[in-house]
Amino acid sequence: MEFKIIMMIHTAVLKKEVLEYLDPKQNENFVDCTVGEGGHAEDIFKNNGPEGKVLGIDLDPQQISASQWLHVQYKDRAVLVNDSYTNITEIINRKNFGQVNGILLDLGMSSAQLARAHKGFSFQVDQGLDMRYNDETNYLTAEKIVNEWPEEKIEDIIENYGEEKFAKKIAKNIVEHRKQGRIKTTFQLIEIIKDATPSAYWRGKIHYATRTFQALRIAVNDELENVKKVLPQAISILAPEGRLVVISFHSLEDRIVKNFLAEEARSGKIKILTKKPITASGDELSKNPRARSAKLRAAIKL
Repeated sequence: MEFKIIMMIHTAVLKKEVLEYLDPKQNENFVDCTVGEGGHAEDIFKNNGPEGKVLGIDLDPQQISASQWLHVQYKDRAVLVNDSYTNITEIINRKNFGQVNGILLDLGMSSAQLARAHKGFSFQVDQGLDMRYNDETNYLTAEKIVNEWPEEKIEDIIENYGEEKFAKKIAKNIVEHRKQGRIKTTFQLIEIIKDATPSAYWRGKIHYATRTFQALRIAVNDELENVKKVLPQAISILAPEGRLVVISFHSLEDRIVKNFLAEEARSGKIKILTKKPITASGDELSKNPRARSAKLRAAIKL
């Protein structure tokens, strides 16, 4: 019962589409690089039995805990590893995982991660400015960035990682406020962002702090570089006819994936299966608004 309660916290996006493009068959092996609470992995298990395995990787140890129900239900077919997906090649070798027929990268955050009271991912509640997926392997926090990094560098990440048009004003306001005392909480930072932006911006479709928070989270966890590191490994690891499916949630990630797949296709290594990114259906959006920014791209190894 406990495992099912954990699962209900988060709804995996584009589940039907992931299955369509991964196309799991009997006894095939798959890697879910961001296993989360196991929503996508469960669908794979339902299609790759009786011997097919899923290697579930997640940098967040609490996500690995939340996915333990997979091991309970599917026994040795589920291999769960708390590590960065940038180490996928080493993990597969270490676990003697065997041939890989498909790889899934769901780059979005889960509802459970957003809800954690001590991480500072969400601006809906007052939290410490942490934003790390893994406390043990990462010593950089959002609090350190906003309080210790130079103004120009803060502006750069907010502009480039958050695509925030008021990056210069927000960075300047952050530096001005930290002179009065350390910026420690999400609510403090939200007020600083609000003070640096025009009132019309506060009434936009997304919260006025969204882009700055996204930028800080990406910087803290080095997310874009990690995507660049894992994609070449994924193609190398896949067996011939193996499939790669990537779900991204903002334009920077999607651009990296799009450009990488295009280059691999030009070199004859893969065939792209999605001419345009696949997005959520109206029915899914009505049930799970979080899926609105999800974009799926897929390819098959030649």
